[in-house]
Amino acid sequence: MAAIIQVDDLVKHYEVPVREGGLFASMRSVVHRRHRTVRAVEGISFELQPGEIVGFLGPNGAGKTTTLKVLSGLLYPTSGKVDVLGFTPSDRRVDFLSSVTLIMGQRQQLFWDLPAVDTFLVNKSIFGIEDCEYAETVATLTDLLDLSELLEKPVRQLSLGERMKVELAAGLLHRPTVLYLDEPTIGLDVAMQQRIREFIREYNKSAGATVLLTSHYMADVEALAERVIVINRGSLLYDGPLQGLVDRYAPHKIITLQLERDLTGEELAKHEGLTVVDSRRVKLTASRDGIADLTVRLVQGLPVADVSVEDPPLEEVISEVFEDAE
Repeated sequence: MAAIIQVDDLVKHYEVPVREGGLFASMRSVVHRRHRTVRAVEGISFELQPGEIVGFLGPNGAGKTTTLKVLSGLLYPTSGKVDVLGFTPSDRRVDFLSSVTLIMGQRQQLFWDLPAVDTFLVNKSIFGIEDCEYAETVATLTDLLDLSELLEKPVRQLSLGERMKVELAAGLLHRPTVLYLDEPTIGLDVAMQQRIREFIREYNKSAGATVLLTSHYMADVEALAERVIVINRGSLLYDGPLQGLVDRYAPHKIITLQLERDLTGEELAKHEGLTVVDSRRVKLTASRDGIADLTVRLVQGLPVADVSVEDPPLEEVISEVFEDAE
């Protein structure tokens, strides 16, 4: 199957002015301005297949948003080849722009003092959406995102979560087949984050859309993506299954024991490495290789009411990836 998105050795550098503080430096910069090179992306390569949802991870300044802007045609690459749906994004062909969308949780396309539906109508005109298709799409999005009471309100009166739902709808009016989502749940409460995740999953299934998702909320990635791409300082660190990332960078699991009673000091001393979470719950980190035997010994030697064995939180795994890259 041909890749929907293909990135080969993508490089993006910026030249930014550098000026020291003070009056003399200000005067000198008028006639002799110094510049430095910011290496935002340094030769990364990857492919996305039709219908994939892929997590795109990295710390602040890693090059994620720059990459998304290149893929959406907002930035020209310094070098390398980028192909999306058979188009070169920087050419900004109409057919290409009508097939992709970039939704950024920290930016908005909505008109602040006008109802959201006015932005919808502007987008309808920009993308040349027929009246019947527009009405059908708005009805579908309104139902999926529960927008019925939001479209006629001025955007400034909407909560952050409500604005994010409307932003998603505005970005999907032209029914794109490629979605770039940059922090779509940032700043939202837990319930709204879950609602947005469910919507992204449903749109992916119903439209067969390919999704490249960046998020600092690892719950977004765990809920939506089976594959992740990790970059740091513009370079590719990992591209593969999410579980493979956990197996590679976290060779241990966490055993949590719910107890029938409080442990005695002798019992705690007998089982080294136990961390008391509260009076009747303890945790222990153990190697994956010996997890089965250790769990059996703990269950047999302690008053265990319940036991769970889990991978470490994804946040810890990602932190380990970045530390190894230093």
